[in-house]
This record gives sequence, C-alpha cells and structure tokens, in this order.
Amino acid sequence: MTLKLGVPSKGRLMEKTFAWFARHGIELSRAGSDREYAGKVDGIEDVSLILLSAGEIPRELAAGRIHLGVTGTDLVHEKLPRWEQQVEEIAPLGFGQADLVIAVPACWVDVETLDDLDAAAAAFRVAHGHRLRIATKYHRLVREFLTDSGVADYTLVDSQGATEGTVMNETAEAIADITSTGETLRANHLKILSDGLILQSQATLWRSRVAEYGATEKAALAEVMRRLG
Repeated sequence: MTLKLGVPSKGRLMEKTFAWFARHGIELSRAGSDREYAGKVDGIEDVSLILLSAGEIPRELAAGRIHLGVTGTDLVHEKLPRWEQQVEEIAPLGFGQADLVIAVPACWVDVETLDDLDAAAAAFRVAHGHRLRIATKYHRLVREFLTDSGVADYTLVDSQGATEGTVMNETAEAIADITSTGETLRANHLKILSDGLILQSQATLWRSRVAEYGATEKAALAEVMRRLG
C-alpha cells in the first residue's frame, strides 16, 4: 500500500501544484502523454500520485480513496456537508485565490447590500409574480449564506457554464460566483454587494479523515508533514 496523493490533472493549477511540492523536495510528474491520467512521485518513499479533476478530489477524500488531495476551499466547502468531519486542512498553497461573491446588475443603483437585495427581491416577486433568480454553481454555500443573512424571496438556478452571462441572457437577475479580479463581472455590467463575500478560496492541501492508514501510509504521511515543515 502507498499514501495516495490526488492533484488536479491539467492546466496551471496542476503546474503550480507540482512546483509547490517541488519546493518541498517532492517531485511530481505525469507518466506518459498529456492524455493519460497517470503520474509518479520522486524524492519520497511510498507516495503515489493520482491525477483527478479539482472537482473530483473532495469526493475522493470523503470516500477515503485518496489520503491527501489538492483542491480549492470552495469545492470542499460546497461538495462536503460537515466537511470538518471528513477532511482536515493541511496547508494553503498560496495560489488559485478567488472569492465567492453575490453580484447584481450595476444599474441597480439602490441595491448595494444584502438588506437592499432582500428588499429588491420582495418587490421583484410582487411585480413579476415569481421569485428573483440567482444563478450559481454553489447551491449549498449560497443558500446557507443567504439564509444567515435574512434574504428570503429568491430561487437558485443552476449554472455550470458562464455564470456571469446569465443576467445579460435574462436567465437570472443576480449571480453568485467565483471571481479573482472582478474584471469579468464588470465586463458583464455586474457589481459585487458590499457585504456579499461568501467565501475566500485558494488551492489547499487536505487530508482525508476517513481513509485507511496502515503503517506504510502513516510513515509516508509523517514524512510528507516533515517536508512541509
């Protein structure tokens, strides 16, 4: 048996993850072509590399099929109810930073806060006969945040594509989405509510609390933690 480490399988997130581990003396690399989801680990004993999509890694950690995994804070918090019981945060990696925010049309000059959004949503329902629609990929996080903030008259609509375009395309009146600079929101004539920050996210190394750890895996984990210092 080996300690299984899951990392994103492509793109800059994979490259930056490889570089982060290399700085700690653990060399990660693909094995084979870019189309193959196989990898190898050098510089440390009894650790195997599993290449996955960032969205799959929370599920694999929670199922105990991998021991360690690199993925965004947003994905863990969204996909794993009671995530603290299933995974442990080991280390933020310092890249992939983005904020999950509530944004509304920039032309809504009277809507700057969540209280304003609540009032606008109630007025919208009276005027149009249905609830204000908020497009998002993050249903659980957004629903919990809006409930805690006292916003009631809304419905969440699923958006797995370009969420920022849903308002312009008239499939939603507002959005909740990840943004790093806000430029895409502004380009789509949207503004972030002043108190509309739901979660600050970044790429993070997580440990599964439910995976099986034999003597080999425990020793490998201890060595990884020693390297990370």
